[in-house]
Amino acid sequence: MTKTQPLSGYTLPVFACAAALAALRCLREGIQSVDSVSVNLLEPQITAEIPIEQASVLKTGTALGVTRSDPGDNLDLTRNTPVWAMVELGNWEEGERESGREGENRGEGEQIVILGGEGIGRHTVGGGAAIYDYAMRLLRSNLSQELAGGEKITVTLILPSGRQLAARTSNEAFGVVEGLSLLGTTGISQPLSAPGQLELYREQLQQKAEVFDTLVFCIGENGLDLARQLGINPERLVKTANWLGPLLVEAGCQGVQSILLFGYHGKLMKLAAGIFHTHHHLADGRREILTAYCAKAGMPADACSAIFAAATAEEALGQLRALDAEFGSNWVDRIYGDIARQIDLRSSDCIFTHTNLHIPVGSVMFGRDRKIIVKSDIGDTFLTQIC
Repeated sequence: MTKTQPLSGYTLPVFACAAALAALRCLREGIQSVDSVSVNLLEPQITAEIPIEQASVLKTGTALGVTRSDPGDNLDLTRNTPVWAMVELGNWEEGERESGREGENRGEGEQIVILGGEGIGRHTVGGGAAIYDYAMRLLRSNLSQELAGGEKITVTLILPSGRQLAARTSNEAFGVVEGLSLLGTTGISQPLSAPGQLELYREQLQQKAEVFDTLVFCIGENGLDLARQLGINPERLVKTANWLGPLLVEAGCQGVQSILLFGYHGKLMKLAAGIFHTHHHLADGRREILTAYCAKAGMPADACSAIFAAATAEEALGQLRALDAEFGSNWVDRIYGDIARQIDLRSSDCIFTHTNLHIPVGSVMFGRDRKIIVKSDIGDTFLTQIC
């Protein structure tokens, strides 16, 4: 029986843009309320109708728009979070006279100034607001359509609950503090972590298992893209999101003969510790796993301590590579080789525990630069066979 498709929603930048549009329309049209606004998502090229909770002029030339985040059927802590945008409207002539810059080139970036207010995270390096490229493009593209030639606006984005919600994320480990990031590369929030999504993944796996003896599991889009670049048949690829454990077992139940795990090292290494749901809200342990394998490989205590103190798995990998470059050692190969072998073992054991079947599993791990860090022996064999 076909499962119900989990509902997708929209990413946080879309709601920030909608709130800003609502505030601007209050100013431009002299109205005190806006029920909804249309946002061109850019990625993908579709228009979304976003409800507006409140919008009002605060004072001459300044208005506030308020909406609420709706990520769809996703396990997302920003669900129902208020998103505010304060828009201040001015004109070029006033700004140029005040700054002495009359006649300068008027770029779009000057016409629309975007600031991070309360609840928007800031980068620990540089101190800038954690508002990323897609959010900036989305705001500027949509807002510029509403502005006359001589107008300029300053948009201050606010997440009233952002600071509290950020304490429940790993943002600080990635150098973002005091709030949430406005990130993403698309306006659509795919329900990858929704329980209903697992059922759809199972259906897809079942269909592929009827065609291929060996399947390639990819956690996310980066893995899927890299696997295709290496020449792996796209029809053999199974997107798993964080549901690695249940889908390994499902593969065993469906009679798959072998499995290649293809993933980002910060996710995949969790399997070496028996963590088979890789969402960071449920379980993490990356630095503990990596530090344990460093110690197992004989790395000095001070170097192990530095690895444990690393903010991210990527930073820890960088430290290992720096040691290899400085001392001509091969810590990366030894440590990640051990981790990959353990991933293979624990994954195969997971399948056996639930199905009583011995299914060989191989692994390939890559870094944020999409370059392969390590292939287990089994993973290398499988990769050669299917490419």
